[in-house]
Amino acid sequence: MSELHTPHAGDDLAEDDDVVSLLMRQHGDIRNLFDEVEAAKGEERRDAFRRLVRLLAVHETAEEEVVHPFARKGFPGGEQVVKDRLAEEKAAKETLSALDDMDTDDPKFMPQLLKLRKDVQEHARAEERYEFTHIRRSTDVTNLAAMAKAIKAAEAMAPTRPHPGVESGAKNMALGPVAALMDRTKDAVRQAMGKG
Repeated sequence: MSELHTPHAGDDLAEDDDVVSLLMRQHGDIRNLFDEVEAAKGEERRDAFRRLVRLLAVHETAEEEVVHPFARKGFPGGEQVVKDRLAEEKAAKETLSALDDMDTDDPKFMPQLLKLRKDVQEHARAEERYEFTHIRRSTDVTNLAAMAKAIKAAEAMAPTRPHPGVESGAKNMALGPVAALMDRTKDAVRQAMGKG
């Protein structure tokens, strides 16, 4: 097991006072974890893949709870930007779920992983271009810091497995235990943002 590996979501103790910087760093961590999964074998690959799944789940939950609601109202055209990002997230979650049911040694695993990587990287680039730049321009340092704090709080509560189709609060309510987990995440976010 190599000593150098990307931390679990929430393990890094960086002072995050800008939500865009935090999310960009997570994008970098996600790319690094894809590299680790591809390079590893056996148990190391399984471990790296578990960390990748966790980080993707945390990252998407944070975006759904913190970033998308701001983007919808925060800048012109925000509603369409969010709609496009949710469609990309749903496709990535479906591939991730298929991978999650496979053993990492399965011959079908790597082709699926490479498809997921392509989808996730295209999604990340679209977020950076269409969502993150507008967020920076549309708010002040206090709000950027509040959103970063909320995401840090959400990381502690986020689900550890992806659930395709869970891209809206209404859909979450139909899923029983997941709904309770999402409610706890929302509570943590609202409390962190001073709304709870």
